[in-house]
Amino acid sequence: MTQKGILLGYGNPLLDISVQADKEYLKKYDLQANNAILADEKHRPMYKEMAETFKDVEYVPGGATLNAIRVAQWLLGEPGATTFFGCIAHDKFGDILTNAALAAGVNVKFQYTDKEPTGTCAVVCTNKDRSLVANLAAANCFTEDHLDNPDNWAAVESAQFIYFAGFPLTVCPSAMLRMAKHAAEKNKVVIMNMSAPFLCSFFKEPMLQMLPYVDYWFGNESVSSCSNMTSLKTTDVKEVAVKIASWEKVNKLRPRTVVITQGCQPSIVVTDGKVTEYPVIPVNEEDIVDSNGAGDAFVGGFLAQLVQGRSLEESIHCANYVANIIMKRTGCTLPEKPDYKPLNGS
Repeated sequence: MTQKGILLGYGNPLLDISVQADKEYLKKYDLQANNAILADEKHRPMYKEMAETFKDVEYVPGGATLNAIRVAQWLLGEPGATTFFGCIAHDKFGDILTNAALAAGVNVKFQYTDKEPTGTCAVVCTNKDRSLVANLAAANCFTEDHLDNPDNWAAVESAQFIYFAGFPLTVCPSAMLRMAKHAAEKNKVVIMNMSAPFLCSFFKEPMLQMLPYVDYWFGNESVSSCSNMTSLKTTDVKEVAVKIASWEKVNKLRPRTVVITQGCQPSIVVTDGKVTEYPVIPVNEEDIVDSNGAGDAFVGGFLAQLVQGRSLEESIHCANYVANIIMKRTGCTLPEKPDYKPLNGS
């Protein structure tokens, strides 16, 4: 039986508005396939436009951190094994997010705001690719004093593993740092995701403030964009990953592990200075629905094994299993129950 509240995530809860579009639509809003950005003024019309003019619009509870936490909860099975912090509004989209998370077994401890509506994310799928445009709205209103609530801080104290996507660096890095410092003091495990290339450039300082507290750091092939952050004059993915793994670390009881996914290419894992490659589970082209949520699902699968004390190899194996499932579905949606088979067959 998994300990209740063993895994805590803080991130930007968003409701995904997903459509199938063409490259002309990407050009209209200056978007790139397989990229993630924050909405600015020119993107504001997208959300209403997508909802009103596209056929087969899908609404899927999302946000990178919540996606990963939901996947981990799905695999762990024990209700309340995971907890999530984020900010939403008391509105229709907020209700959808809350009900979906609770139904999944996640213990949500939302902060609420009346300043903005619940955040949304435009998911523009072009064939098998996706472009994400996040309108943080209420998610952008999360404040550190949420942690001052005794019930919320009790959730931090109960957690043995704390996960952050990189996106809340744009919202409340002080809350992330406070929880990370607590984890270092109590020898808990901190996991963080690069999430999107722009974070390494425009939010370099808060990223570097967090990195010394991070035990597991995730990224994808665009990690080469972090070469400036690490002062490396190279875009070689392995070299950047090795540098991040060897960066200063506060808790020296365990080395930092860096995991880099590369789409259909093998994932690169660096720990103790050693570079290992792990092949993915192949997906037939005709079986791919879209790639939205695959990276989050990969992390969620990894976390589910990590919190149970399983090996690095088992964690990667489970990560690949869930990513493979998500590629065949719309957004980060899951079957009713997992049929995961561990490496050892048990």
